[in-house]
Amino acid sequence: MQTCSRSSYKLTGLEPLVEHDPEIHALIQTEKRRQFESLELIASENFTSRAVMECLGSALTNKYAEGMPGKRYYGGCEVVDKVETICQQRALAAYGLDPEQWGVNVQPYSGSPANFAVYTALLRPHDRIMGLDLPSGGHLTHGYYTLNKRSGERKKISATSIYFESLPYSVSGETGLIDMNALRTSAHMFKPALIIMGASAYPREFDYEGFRSIADENGSLLMMDMAHISGLVATGNARSPFDFCDIVTTTTHKSLRGPRSGMIFFRRDERDFETRINMSVFPGLQGGPHEHQIAALAVQLKEVQTNAFKEYSAQVVANCRALGNALANKGYLMCSGGSDNHLQLWDLRPTGITGSKMEIVCEHACISLNKNAIYGDRSALSPGGVRIGTPALTSRGLKEPDFVQVASFLHRAVGIAQLCQQRAGSKKLKDFRSQLECPELTQLRADVKAFARSFHMPGFCTDNL
Repeated sequence: MQTCSRSSYKLTGLEPLVEHDPEIHALIQTEKRRQFESLELIASENFTSRAVMECLGSALTNKYAEGMPGKRYYGGCEVVDKVETICQQRALAAYGLDPEQWGVNVQPYSGSPANFAVYTALLRPHDRIMGLDLPSGGHLTHGYYTLNKRSGERKKISATSIYFESLPYSVSGETGLIDMNALRTSAHMFKPALIIMGASAYPREFDYEGFRSIADENGSLLMMDMAHISGLVATGNARSPFDFCDIVTTTTHKSLRGPRSGMIFFRRDERDFETRINMSVFPGLQGGPHEHQIAALAVQLKEVQTNAFKEYSAQVVANCRALGNALANKGYLMCSGGSDNHLQLWDLRPTGITGSKMEIVCEHACISLNKNAIYGDRSALSPGGVRIGTPALTSRGLKEPDFVQVASFLHRAVGIAQLCQQRAGSKKLKDFRSQLECPELTQLRADVKAFARSFHMPGFCTDNL
């Protein structure tokens, strides 16, 4: 058996990535260039700061810290205990919460594990839950399932629908708003143990009073997944769920503009949510917390409390309204007639193209958005709309007039998609893709790249891109 001598072993751990792994370094540089030259309209994405990214690449990534601060299962945690405690304190402060009335767990790796940790802590297997239906803008972790047409059985999409009995509620096909009357009727019949608020693609405020009333009428716990609007809630640009809910979960990278992580807020009362949720996160579902993420979150939660972030958050909402109004002025249909928050749900069915085709054309034009189901759609793979959001481009400094220009680019993309579909002679996606090499799309791509490059990029230098 051969062994390496010290003199021949050259990996010191101090080599920069460009030397250690040029292939991965090149791909990261390519991704930086893509972000710099593109218009990022995916509502769940944002650009975080250099300070946050420094934490994510720090020595904290080396430390195991199973358990809670002061109660770890490993030694050497005196520093990370301070980091996590600061993060907890800043999380409560960011949302104006009294530590005597609310607690927080900052260890979830992301939003989906945070949600499932709540279910694991507070529900028994096969307990009943109600969350917003996916075609109505809900999230997979809120209990979505479909029908298997071959077997006639329910197809359970997420672990939530596998372990718990789910009866989704939906929006009204006429207004695009959550149908509270239908929800009340269903809840009275179903008697859920937990009602879940929150959404992945819902552009309006939630009727917190109505949800609390329905929960109380049926003996249900009330949880809000505020992942998309958490930054808006912290700055007063969206209503706060904390006055009404028992549990509040969130991701930390969307409108909050932090690292990819999660948090669970819980009321402190006789129900002892704190012990149950902490035990559910670890050892129930996770291993050691990622203290580099927690440090990055602490840094962002400090920023969230600044006037600069409050101004940013208000601009996110203003930009979203400007974008929706500009598209509506071109004759397009915005679901629910507009938006109260950071996203617009755009119904493309009147244009004759699907959300999937719009997504493909935009991607070729350096515009990132995502296809999204509209109420009444039957396929999530070929839905009738797209979701567009403003947090990321607002982080790059775009204001209302700039989003009017973005709307013009999107209008051109619709026209190109219609042209490609016409030239294809069919509505099949394969035939549609064959028509994408066209001068109209080439010109749109060049125009978008030139426009995007005129704005700054948070987090990293673009001099060599």
